[in-house]
Amino acid sequence: MKILSCNSNRPLAEAIAAYLNLPLTQADVRRFADNEIFVEIHENVRGEDVFVVQSTSFPANDNVMELLVTLDALRRGSARRITAVLPYYGYARQDRKSGPRTPISAKLLANLITKAGADRVLTIDLHAGQIQGFFDIPADNLFAAPVFRDDLLAKYQENLMIVSPDVGGVVRARSLANRVNADLAIIDKRRPEAGVSEVMNIIGDVSGRHCVMVDDIVDSGGTLCNAAQALMDAGALSVDAYVTHGVLSGGAVSRVVSSPLNSLVITDSIQATEAVSVATNIRQLSIAPLLGEAILRVNQERSVSSLFA
Repeated sequence: MKILSCNSNRPLAEAIAAYLNLPLTQADVRRFADNEIFVEIHENVRGEDVFVVQSTSFPANDNVMELLVTLDALRRGSARRITAVLPYYGYARQDRKSGPRTPISAKLLANLITKAGADRVLTIDLHAGQIQGFFDIPADNLFAAPVFRDDLLAKYQENLMIVSPDVGGVVRARSLANRVNADLAIIDKRRPEAGVSEVMNIIGDVSGRHCVMVDDIVDSGGTLCNAAQALMDAGALSVDAYVTHGVLSGGAVSRVVSSPLNSLVITDSIQATEAVSVATNIRQLSIAPLLGEAILRVNQERSVSSLFA
């Protein structure tokens, strides 16, 4: 087995390799003067089971191209099996036609990864579960819930309420609520008309409770911060958020820092920017042990789903 890292999240790849007690495969992923990507692998991979770690986060297109070129290099180097480990699967929010003559980019990316040479895909908390079906190769979708559960149980012992920030995330929130034996509330958000801020309707009594919102992606942070304010207005004792992928684009970090959120907990599926690292109410949990264990089980042909039983 070999672990190879591209450039999008090398600290996570190093942590995974440390968990597996393996060195990272020696490789260069660099650019020519005109910014074309070039990959050169300095170790023999013939007949090896190779895992390529690469989040397709910002800059998404560069990171996608790095992944594709690396997969092609491994395929031409006669690797026995190539697994694309995508802690964050970019373009996942474009999983259906949102209007006439619009793309389904999540499917396009799945096709590109497959054609480039991947035999298997390993990812965490896909935005939509049906994206697994976009692949014609095995695709394992892991969940960050066990990581969140351990952190939550260490922090809160009573009066805990798990909150889904929208109706679409109810299944994810219910799964975590069951793991920590907590009640569930739902926020129903809607825009009365274009350009008018969302009206937050809270389904469930959050008064006197420590509310924890659970989601897969935080991007601009607007919805999360508005929901936190609505929960506080409804009498919540505190509001925290546990989100797998901290995209946090634009002014999201300053928005979170100035919001009523007690804390925003994200994973290291996306490498933290300087702004995220110094934010007073944002912290990261590592998913390296979870990914490392899943990689080991794939290599040994053991069950991955039993990790979440």
